[in-house]
Amino acid sequence: MNRLKTYFTLAFSLLLLGSTQVLAQSGGKDLENELKMIMAENNGIGMAVVVIKDNKVVYNKSLGYSDLETKSVLEDDHIFRIASISKSFTTSSLLKLVEKGQVSLQDNVSDLIGFPVVNPNFPEKVITLEMLLSHTSSMNDSQKYSSLDIINPDKNPTYAKSYSDYPPGAKHVYCNMGYNLAGAILEKLQGKRFDIVIREQILNPLGIKNAGFNIDSLDHSKFASLYVFDSKTGDFTKSDVAYRRLDTKDYVIGYTGARFSPTGGMKISALDLARYMQMHMNYGIYNGHRILSEPSSALMQKPFAEVSETRQYGLAIRIAKDLIAGETMIGHTGSASGLRSAMFFEPHKKFGFVVIINGMDHTLQTDGYVALQKEVVNTLYRCFIEE
Repeated sequence: MNRLKTYFTLAFSLLLLGSTQVLAQSGGKDLENELKMIMAENNGIGMAVVVIKDNKVVYNKSLGYSDLETKSVLEDDHIFRIASISKSFTTSSLLKLVEKGQVSLQDNVSDLIGFPVVNPNFPEKVITLEMLLSHTSSMNDSQKYSSLDIINPDKNPTYAKSYSDYPPGAKHVYCNMGYNLAGAILEKLQGKRFDIVIREQILNPLGIKNAGFNIDSLDHSKFASLYVFDSKTGDFTKSDVAYRRLDTKDYVIGYTGARFSPTGGMKISALDLARYMQMHMNYGIYNGHRILSEPSSALMQKPFAEVSETRQYGLAIRIAKDLIAGETMIGHTGSASGLRSAMFFEPHKKFGFVVIINGMDHTLQTDGYVALQKEVVNTLYRCFIEE
């Protein structure tokens, strides 16, 4: 793999210095230059942003590169593997089945998947679907999460290492395996491959075409390359796993769904992700069409677990009081293969932001957030939302 440095020169930075003090009217060049400056300060490669205000897209911009080697410009229709924001797609589809009475959040996961999903340290405690979706199952990712074989006692003699030393339901600890398991359960309930279920239940009703969990159904020319930052050298390396083809020849519906990564494998553009975000902002409705019931969407945004003094976790949704001062934002972030994504909204005031970056210096942090993400969100908030 080629090792690359970010392509921002001193002359470019100096050109932008005059625009950093005052933002002009919404959508003006001063805002664009401000965003470019923030990218330069954080070694950003490419970034796509969308602003929703009063339930409408009021600003979207793609900046930087989709590919460093070829210096290809990032455009609005480029798609990204958005990592953990993907979890909310999995949950949304499962809750549609809860609405129909096909499954309950209190159902025993062992019964749903067909093999024992039991913490051997607390064998009397049932692990429920709700626990998977709220990261309170007591499962962990110490043995990774690419296959359900890892937690299947019949397949892995060390399966017990994937369970923690506290009982199910006791506390929130982020666990990707729980969501790959949830994706397999979704398949089993529907009798269809995971990627097809998400397309039929979520993407098609939203009118989203070039997005999904299966790269073979997407336009490969629109993939934005992802770049991993090396904090020791300051170099970037292109990820060779973000858009890897999936092997489905021995696929078993209801078991091998982890190959599509229900925990992080959605590929989508910033504009289409904003469309999906609007659906949740309106408690299940997009463009006059109901995709998810209001109780289901509200349930996802309800706090199920305390993460910190300023953060709570619902069902695949984070409740954050530390992103924008004075605002409680609902959404999620994603991080994988060098990418950083963020989708946050305020459902009562009807505003929200999508920020997706395909490579940056992730070591620069602000209050637990990657600095570039938080600075961009707050810049957009000041420009478009703040009175």
